Amino acid sequence: MPATPEKPAPATPRRKASRHRGEGQWAVGHFTPLNGNEQFKKDDDGLNVRTRIETVYAKRGFDSIDPNDLRGRMRWWGLYTQRKPGIDGGKTAVLAPEELDDEYFMLRVRVDGGRLTTEQLRVIGEISEEFARGTADLTDRQNVQYHWIRIEDVPEIWRRLEAVGLQTTEACGDTPRVILGSPVAGVAENEIIDGSPAIDEIQRRFIGNPEFSNLPRKFKTAISGSPQLDVAHEINDVAFVGVHHPEHGPGFDLWVGGGLSTNPKLGVRLGAWVALDDVPDVFAGVIGIFRDYGYRRLRNRARLKFLVADWGPEKFRQVLEDEYLKRKLADGPAPEQPAGVWRDHLGVHRQKDGRFYVGFAPRVGRVDGATLTKIADVAEAHGSGRLRTTAEQKMIVLDVEQEQVDSLVTALEALDLRVNASPFRRGTMACTGIEFCKLAIVETKARGASLIDELERRVPEFDEPITINLNGCPNACARIQVADIGLKGQLVLDDDGNQVEGYQVHLGGALGLDAGFGRKVRGLKVTADELPDYVERLLKRFQAEREDGERFATWAARAGEEALT
Repeated sequence: MPATPEKPAPATPRRKASRHRGEGQWAVGHFTPLNGNEQFKKDDDGLNVRTRIETVYAKRGFDSIDPNDLRGRMRWWGLYTQRKPGIDGGKTAVLAPEELDDEYFMLRVRVDGGRLTTEQLRVIGEISEEFARGTADLTDRQNVQYHWIRIEDVPEIWRRLEAVGLQTTEACGDTPRVILGSPVAGVAENEIIDGSPAIDEIQRRFIGNPEFSNLPRKFKTAISGSPQLDVAHEINDVAFVGVHHPEHGPGFDLWVGGGLSTNPKLGVRLGAWVALDDVPDVFAGVIGIFRDYGYRRLRNRARLKFLVADWGPEKFRQVLEDEYLKRKLADGPAPEQPAGVWRDHLGVHRQKDGRFYVGFAPRVGRVDGATLTKIADVAEAHGSGRLRTTAEQKMIVLDVEQEQVDSLVTALEALDLRVNASPFRRGTMACTGIEFCKLAIVETKARGASLIDELERRVPEFDEPITINLNGCPNACARIQVADIGLKGQLVLDDDGNQVEGYQVHLGGALGLDAGFGRKVRGLKVTADELPDYVERLLKRFQAEREDGERFATWAARAGEEALT
């Protein structure tokens, strides 16, 4: 019987040809801009906009500013347009940028390492009074932030800042932002190593350098030799953390890939020890990897943390050593757990030279120009003329003789700047919020300040360390995921079904001791009006249920949902 002929195989459908664009990584040959941000950076380096500000925009006014400069390159010099007054949070994600923009700017002053002189602080205060309607906030990255700045006044502000050694260069934008440093570098009795020389060298070599002025997105750095781990190293793109190496002595443990926002990740150790003199070169290697291998296609993935997550620490270290440093780094130990929970250096502390430093707290970083000028006067009268800002929205006066301490504390307290602060004044932080920020949905600064007052009145006996961080949107500028009580601003429904300002609650986050992100209880949201009642109820439950010596974060992690609502 003849064989049955085989049926021909069905034709494979042809795929439509497509061109894989990759992630926009320069190191693999993807130089074509894949979004508008990459295009305007390719068209002209953000550093170049200063000339146009000085010669064109400051003379012709706001309406003369090119849109790519206005909402792009001007950030390279610390300038953001602020939110137009009267626009509610429900319109934040709906309106076009030009509808949200006011004709005034936020201007951020870099304070690398948090280091200021009384002369510098006095100039900052005077600028605030003359050009910024008195505004001047202390940020959680040790900067000072103005609002209500007119473009016409920017050149004069720069002239005054630079005359005393300050700058706004790369305070914003896709650049190496301000370098966090221990606010007690060089003075603390228990310091492992002073990272200040490395901060100075990085500033000198890399800030304002076109070699690193076009990064995929912002790049955050922290350097601290304090055993208190006082610069939030776990949530920076690169961090150098003081350690004692058993053979090489004091140096730094290298961390990479931390960051929060809507996709939070804790930094990872590379297991490498870095000598103080080598920190700038290692910094250049890490930021070089970000520049060359970082993802530029999508803005929401254009941070180093995504590359580190994809590569892993072993590959990242290998690329750093083989392609950028051209040498191996020594293996090194991890930092030890900090001795205490508080990392803000508040209060009176002896320095290693026998003098004292005194840390004090405004409410949620909100100060004003007149107050800053008074702080400069008080610090000058009681110290050597040196101050520091902290990564917790606080300030410190250095070099106070013992016989001057009580007088200084009295003078600061008279300005409502608490040296002996309640846990609520000490531990509450807030971002800029809807008052000025175009991304915000709810108010934060005034609400945080009033929450402090309410809690001090309602729970005066509470004396445990507690962090309460308020953020006006999901972007986590105020570190909501790593607070004991993190409050993410959003619109919620009240009991009558009305849409009002409120917060999604994160509970039990931490840095330093058992670093991790807070838990979100399903459906746990509070209106702004309910916030003091909710926090009071939560703290009293913690007091009633905690085990001996138990921290809030530990209790929140084990507590049942009914105890957290």
